[in-house]
Amino acid sequence: MTTMKSDLSQKQNGLTEARAMHSSVPEQHIPARARGESGRNGMWSTRQQLDSRPHKRKQLGTVAITSSVLRYALLTVIALTMAFPFYWMIMSGLKTNDEIFRMPPTLWPEHFLWNNYVDAWHAAPFARYMLNSMFVGAAIALLQVINSSMMAYALTHMQFRLKGMFTGVVLLGYMIPSTAVYLPSYLVLSKLHLLDSYAGLILSNCVSVFSIFLIRQAFLQISHELVEAGQLDGASHFRILWTMLVPLARPTFAVMILITFIEQYNNYFWPMLITKSPELQLVSAGLRSFFVEGGAYGLKWPQIMAASAFTIAPLLVLFLFTQKTIMQSVNMSAGVNKN
Repeated sequence: MTTMKSDLSQKQNGLTEARAMHSSVPEQHIPARARGESGRNGMWSTRQQLDSRPHKRKQLGTVAITSSVLRYALLTVIALTMAFPFYWMIMSGLKTNDEIFRMPPTLWPEHFLWNNYVDAWHAAPFARYMLNSMFVGAAIALLQVINSSMMAYALTHMQFRLKGMFTGVVLLGYMIPSTAVYLPSYLVLSKLHLLDSYAGLILSNCVSVFSIFLIRQAFLQISHELVEAGQLDGASHFRILWTMLVPLARPTFAVMILITFIEQYNNYFWPMLITKSPELQLVSAGLRSFFVEGGAYGLKWPQIMAASAFTIAPLLVLFLFTQKTIMQSVNMSAGVNKN
């Protein structure tokens, strides 16, 4: 009995050693019969993976093309929607009064009546209105560039007592509606004898809290170490501001100038409040006067549309010349936010 148990234990030990030796033998030394079905299954799965790669690449390419087409189609629809009012205004200036109100509406005039633009131009001094608006808008934008730059530089790269509280007061002024200060501003201009004058139109709008805040955000993106390096080289604050910071924030200044010019070019209520002379009227007030007089309270819509079309032409030209700079400002802001 003892001999049988010892023989069984020896056989079990032998089987264990054989299994261990078999697992340690490389696959290429195992006979084909031993490998059997497992080898064929592995080769089949590898072949399936290789065959599926071009199919997956094709699917990814199709998805990318489809998403690009949908994206551009959506952007095209948005662009056409934004441009349609301008197209309708320009085309309406070339139609007759009855054709404008025809149902269904016509997108293309039957006859191009270019005389509507000529009649509208001669019906009112639009050249004077446009020159007034461009002069006032450019002067205000220039003054805002100067004072907003100095204010933003002081709030970002200078150290003084109560700096935080002063910044909060400036930002608090941005929350006050402009109509709330019309009365005190009118009284101040009256005391200074600046009513009904170019000086009153310009000086009353030469400071903007929005412009200060916009330039402040641009200066915050510029490293303070650059300012310290300029101070170590002996540069004054004035030189650091205009030779270092302003060139670096040039796209933001372009955006600020564009926004300020458009706002002042289209400004209506405040210029009408402080000016009475027709020679000082801006474009918006001039269009209102033309609507009442030359447009006969809306009875001559082709002339009204024509006048509206050529009065916004300077803004469109300005945008065409500055759109590259505007996009650089957007890309710069996006890059800073991403980093």
